[in-house]
Amino acid sequence: MVGILHPYVSEGPRRCQELSKPIVSITKFEDAYRSVRQALDSCQGLTGLERKDRILIKPNLVSWDWELPFPPYGVVTTSSVMSALVRILTEEGFTDLTIAEAPLMLPKTIGHAMYKELGYYDLAEKYGIRLVDLNEEKFVKVDCDGYELGIGESVLRADKIINVPVLKTHNQTKVSLGIKNLKGVLNRKSKKFCHNKDIDLSYIFPHIIEKLPVALTLIDGVFALAKGPGPTGKAERRNLIVASLDTLAADVVGASLLGYQADEVDHLAYFARRNGGSTSIADVEVRGENLEQHARFLEYDWVWNEENTAPVGFDKRGITGLTLRKYDDTLCTGCSGLFNPMLIMFMAAFNDEPFPNIEVLSGKAQTASAGYDKTLLFGKCPYDLNKDNENINRAISVKGCPPDIKEFERLMREEGVDCDYEEYVKYRHYLFDRYKAEEGFELELFKV
Repeated sequence: MVGILHPYVSEGPRRCQELSKPIVSITKFEDAYRSVRQALDSCQGLTGLERKDRILIKPNLVSWDWELPFPPYGVVTTSSVMSALVRILTEEGFTDLTIAEAPLMLPKTIGHAMYKELGYYDLAEKYGIRLVDLNEEKFVKVDCDGYELGIGESVLRADKIINVPVLKTHNQTKVSLGIKNLKGVLNRKSKKFCHNKDIDLSYIFPHIIEKLPVALTLIDGVFALAKGPGPTGKAERRNLIVASLDTLAADVVGASLLGYQADEVDHLAYFARRNGGSTSIADVEVRGENLEQHARFLEYDWVWNEENTAPVGFDKRGITGLTLRKYDDTLCTGCSGLFNPMLIMFMAAFNDEPFPNIEVLSGKAQTASAGYDKTLLFGKCPYDLNKDNENINRAISVKGCPPDIKEFERLMREEGVDCDYEEYVKYRHYLFDRYKAEEGFELELFKV
C-alpha cells in the first residue's frame, strides 16, 4: 500500500518526463464548472485516473473560527472549485470519491464542522462521496526517508489522490502549494515533528508526497494570500486555476504567480534535487493564460528589526521594555495561530510607558537571555526547554499545547501589563470588514 508507484517513486514516469516537459495549465476563473473543466482539459488532468480507482481529494482546510469573524479568502480551498471538480469527476464516471483532511485541533478536531460550514454535506448527498476527518481515524506510521510520520489510513488506501491547495504564501516556507498541502494528511504528533529544532521544516514535509499516489494537483487561485497561511494575512482576488499531473511543476508555476523563483523556495529546491525534477520555469510547458501577465509579488513574511527584538511595527510605535524574538520554523501551527493575537494584545497594552523588561520566547529552540526581569514562555515547548534556565529571574509560563490566549491575558495582567483580548476581537472584525463583496470577496464561493 505504502509502496504504490507514482511519478516520484517510479522510474517509468520519470523517464517519460525526461522526454517532454511537464504540462501546467493556467486558466482564468469565471464560471467555476467551465473553468475547472478547461483547466483539466488543458493539462490532460484526468488521463492518469481509471474508473475503478479509489480517488481521494485533499483540499486545504487548515482551520476555521466560529467565535470570531473568519475571512476564508486565500486561506481555505473555495467550495466552488471543489464542487466543480466533484461534478466533473462524477460526470466522467468516477464513483469512488472521498474528500479527506486533518484540520487544526482546537483542541478537538473540527473536520466535519468545516465540511458542514463549506457545504460539503450537500456534495456528499448529491454525488455519494465520502467525507473523512482524518483526525477521527487511524494513522499509519510510514517511513518517510528516515522520518516516521503518521499518515491517515484513508489516504494510504487511495489508488489516486487529487491535491487541491490554495495559491498562498506562508510565513515559514515562503509558499504553501501542492507539496506543502500534503502536510495536512499527518496526525497532530507528526505535524508537530515537522517543526523540529534539529531539522529544518522545509526538509521534512517534502518526503510525504513521495509516499503518496498524487495523480493531479489543482491549485485554487481564485484568491491569493500574502503573509499567509492564516486569516491574518491579506488576500486579493486573482481568478486563476493552475492544474498539472506534476505537483512540482504546478508548484513552480504557483510560486512564480506569487512572485517567487522556485529555486529560492527551500522545500521546492530540496524536493527537486531528491527527485530529479527542475525548479526552472523554462522546463515547464505552460498552457492557457500568460504567466508573466498574472505574476505579482506577495510578501510572505512579517518583518522584525535587525536586532531581532521586536516587529518593526513595535519600533514605529515606540514600544520599549519588551523583547519579542521573531518566530522560527519550530513554531508549529497551534502556537502560530496564537502568535498574532499575542502581538495585537501587546500593542494595545502599550500606554507610552516602557513594559517591565520582559523577554518573550516561543517555539522549540529559543532560550532565555540574561538581563531580563521577566521571561514569558509562550507554550509548552519553550517552557520545557527553559524551565531550569538560570538566566530567568521570573518566569511567566503559559504552558498549554497550544497555550490558552485567555490564560496569557490573565497572567500578563497579574504582572501589571493590561493585555486585553477584546482588542484582538476588534482587530479580527477589522480584518474581516476590509474585504468587500463589490471588490470580489464573495462568501458565496465558500458555499456549495
